Amino acid sequence: MPRNDPPATIDRANVAHARKLLARERKQLPRMAMLYKLLANEARLKILLILSATEKMCVGDLAQVLELSNAATSQQLKMLREHGWLRSSANGKLVYYSLAEPGLADALAGDLVLLRQAGR
Repeated sequence: MPRNDPPATIDRANVAHARKLLARERKQLPRMAMLYKLLANEARLKILLILSATEKMCVGDLAQVLELSNAATSQQLKMLREHGWLRSSANGKLVYYSLAEPGLADALAGDLVLLRQAGR
């Protein structure tokens, strides 16, 4: 029966570097994967993009921009908040949402730049 040994390492330094990278980031990789899953939904991506350009917005205003119901918008906001990407604050009967991590706005802006450059 043939053995299924991995192929011989060609560049030991690169393999060692890659293993160190994965070991160093092992705690963040599941969170990063979850972020990309959240971003795979266009409504949630739009919410994050909108909130990266505004200080905060209430559910009703976001729903109007997204052309979704308040309930559908609230559902998407809830998912983003539960995963730690949004924070909410109440002002009377209104609930306002903002980005929990300012670096997320930079990441989204960088993604847009990358996509614009790749589209040339």
